[in-house]
Amino acid sequence: MKKLLLHIPHASVVIPFYDGYINDQLKIEKEQLKLTDWYTDELFFSSSDTLIKAPFSRIFCDVERFENDTDEVMSKYGMGAVYSHFDSGELMREVTPSLRNSIMQEYYWKHHNEFTLAVSNELEKNGTCLIVDCHSYPSTSITRDLNQSPQRPDFNIGIDPFHTPQFLIDASVAFFEEKGYSLGVDWPYSSTIVPMDFYQKNPNVYSIMLEINRGLYLLEPGNEKSEQFTAIQQVVQDFLKMLKNKY
Repeated sequence: MKKLLLHIPHASVVIPFYDGYINDQLKIEKEQLKLTDWYTDELFFSSSDTLIKAPFSRIFCDVERFENDTDEVMSKYGMGAVYSHFDSGELMREVTPSLRNSIMQEYYWKHHNEFTLAVSNELEKNGTCLIVDCHSYPSTSITRDLNQSPQRPDFNIGIDPFHTPQFLIDASVAFFEEKGYSLGVDWPYSSTIVPMDFYQKNPNVYSIMLEINRGLYLLEPGNEKSEQFTAIQQVVQDFLKMLKNKY
């Protein structure tokens, strides 16, 4: 039986070590409050699918960024694979070449190797693999968001022209329309992840990103669950079931 591959990159708040950080713990925790995709590991949890979760905070190492800063648009803000700056633009961590290399080797590539292996295993078993890139976003844009529109949809799917078949896009649009929620397609966030071994190479690797507006399930600007958490969790679970049926 086919499984979804659920990629959950930004749910953790663990910082394995603090080398290079120049700010106090409270300031770092405030940044995590802003940037963590709170409870996506719960919202997307599935015992019948494959979960690949980054076990460390994105402000320590962001596995969704491209390896090379020259390829990563967010690196100009100090928010590439290894963050050096806060969203505000203030220096957060002094990243030496040796520190960056250590984090990339021990954390970034360890994660991506596991991710790549999971895709390979699914391809070997079934001939295809569907990655769901699992995220959430604040109801108001942060400083470094590329899209600063004040109006944000309830949900957002991110797509890739090579890896996201049109039938998955159409099914997603129909799903949220039927549920009564607004949906952005590549808005306010775009694209979806595929391991580099398969990226733009293997059309049997499908990928779609789902982002959830945190205003639907959190008491923003904090991270306390709202009364709607369980209802939104069910919507996400129904979405995953729909994808599996279509796939």
